[in-house]
Amino acid sequence: MFIDARVPVIFGDLSDAGPDDALLIDGDMDAPEDRVVVRLSAGRSPAHVQGCVCCVPRSAAGSALAGLFLARGRGTVSYFKRVVAITEDRPAVVEAIENDMLASGWFRVG
Repeated sequence: MFIDARVPVIFGDLSDAGPDDALLIDGDMDAPEDRVVVRLSAGRSPAHVQGCVCCVPRSAAGSALAGLFLARGRGTVSYFKRVVAITEDRPAVVEAIENDMLASGWFRVG
């Protein structure tokens, strides 16, 4: 029996999110203040030295998901069991979950 312990990411809107879900949101869309929120921003995050395989290349979705997971692990955000992605760029989030070295180890399309 295989148990996939990665955090599921579902696609939907704010009404699909429960009180214990984190939100992955496009740009400056409004979000409740009492929720864990990470925003997708354009472009890529700054990289470490040239060739660092843990960070190069890193998409905006990959960076956002990695930052969200690290914040959860450090206890700087409330613990969450699921992420609701509220975005029009679903392919970018799926690509990050499937191909980003860090995001793919922590998250799965749910």
